[in-house]
Amino acid sequence: MKNKPNGARRYKAYVSSLGTTQIHLRSPIVIAWWSAALPGFGHLLLSKYLRGFVLVFWEIIINVNANINNAMIYSFTGRFEMAKQILEPRWMLLYIPMYFYAIWDSYRTAVDLNKIYVLANRENADFPSFQITALEINYLDKRKPWVAVMWSACMPGAGQLYIHRIITAFFILTWWISTIYFSRALEGIHFLLLGELTNSNNVLRSEWLLYLPSIYFFAIYDAYVNTVENNKLFDNEQKGFFKKRYQKSKWILPFMITLKNR
Repeated sequence: MKNKPNGARRYKAYVSSLGTTQIHLRSPIVIAWWSAALPGFGHLLLSKYLRGFVLVFWEIIINVNANINNAMIYSFTGRFEMAKQILEPRWMLLYIPMYFYAIWDSYRTAVDLNKIYVLANRENADFPSFQITALEINYLDKRKPWVAVMWSACMPGAGQLYIHRIITAFFILTWWISTIYFSRALEGIHFLLLGELTNSNNVLRSEWLLYLPSIYFFAIYDAYVNTVENNKLFDNEQKGFFKKRYQKSKWILPFMITLKNR
């Protein structure tokens, strides 16, 4: 987005047909924690989509080929020798540096964006709050956080669609469906409901199954946080609009008039 004639250097948000991207204060510790849960998630929370997608795809490729999730299952169940045997060192050694890089970079980026937000908030420059194109219409409005949480709990990605985060919604939906398919989780649930516990355990693929909790709770958290922040952004934009449109520059507060008359 090009700078407007007012010479603004920083904007708190940008409304496009694919969603509302904004800068707001975040806890670097929380962002780093999500990167530790799954590399790339911390960057997606910061709206660093390209970097986040690269790290997530890297995580999938390296993790599956190195058998890290399978080794974790064996470790959790006390079968440490099997965990050692199943690990693929040629892939595992590639995993370690990028894993810590994802945590470090997301923490560093969160700290930097917090500083930028402070400057952008002081400048409080105007930004487009309505976008209409041939493909989509997007606009700032207030949504209910609990509704976003509910839809994300029912189907990860639906909460992002509710608040018009199209890029994140497409990514989460695609990855959730793919992970459910490759993990054969629904088949496991089917056998479990039939009471066939052995078949339910045998059909599951643990290297994909361990991704499900991370995706599920990330979708809920992301939908909730961004709904709350979008509501704050809407209130701030409305307040600024009314102040510039209807409040005169020489308007004096009532209590100031009373003080002058004394």
